[in-house]
Amino acid sequence: MPTIAALYHFARFDDPAALRGPLLELCLARGIKGSLLLAHEGVNGTIAGPREGVDAVLAHLRAWPGCAALEWKESHADSMPFGRMKVKLKREIVTMGVPDVDPMAAVGHYVPADRWNALISAPDVAVIDTRNGYEVEIGTFQGAVDPGTASFREFPAWWEANRERFGNKRIAMFCTGGIRCEKSTNYLLSQGVSEVFHLKGGILKYLEEVPEEASLWQGECYVFDGRVSVGHGLVPGQLTSCGACRRPVTPDGRQHPDFEEGVCCAACVNEYSQSDRARFRERQKQMVLAARRGERHLGG
Repeated sequence: MPTIAALYHFARFDDPAALRGPLLELCLARGIKGSLLLAHEGVNGTIAGPREGVDAVLAHLRAWPGCAALEWKESHADSMPFGRMKVKLKREIVTMGVPDVDPMAAVGHYVPADRWNALISAPDVAVIDTRNGYEVEIGTFQGAVDPGTASFREFPAWWEANRERFGNKRIAMFCTGGIRCEKSTNYLLSQGVSEVFHLKGGILKYLEEVPEEASLWQGECYVFDGRVSVGHGLVPGQLTSCGACRRPVTPDGRQHPDFEEGVCCAACVNEYSQSDRARFRERQKQMVLAARRGERHLGG
């Protein structure tokens, strides 16, 4: 049973490219798969593999300058949720596109999972989900505001257009693992919002620690690996992923007449050309053939 570690840490890396090679070599040597992003502002991503291998990679990351306090969220899966290991260099480890945003300078007040319910139930608190629309659709906190954004880059413009609707309320924000809130709370502070809070460890920590009978979470939580979604206790959910657009698909969505395994779903049926569809069908065919041989096709 692979161990899964979702992690991020803001630190100042003078030369992230120099860090990439040794990190990738270690991951490959230890049987680790997943995706890690490196930028001048830090590291972000999710990895999976044997317990000893995950521990070795985490120890390697924590030995980097400024990363001794790196934290991660752990869970498990019945099978490897990734097909390969990727370590990419990026401008930002989570892309907001606002040059002056600096989570290392100031962020909102961290709220642990066991105190989150009380905060978001207060009448003077507005709760904002900072994730993308397709993530919000499958699950969110009771009463949360959905900005309806297609990417995190859209959040600053959404805030500028909607800030007046929140009046003098305190703002509570949340995301999957916490990284978006590091930037979004810093951004709101720079915009003059005095009381900003965010869920420490994100939804994943909340689902891990808060019992379902006491939870204000509704639905499932989208995750960026082969599990697609998780529920309370971080148990894998009921969703699958569209082979074309990678949006989550519910069991009912798989019965929709526009759904074709590996090729399209109702959400993306008009988004691709016929040549794209032909390519997706060939990829799906190769995936099925690989599965019959007991192998995993890397395109899946």
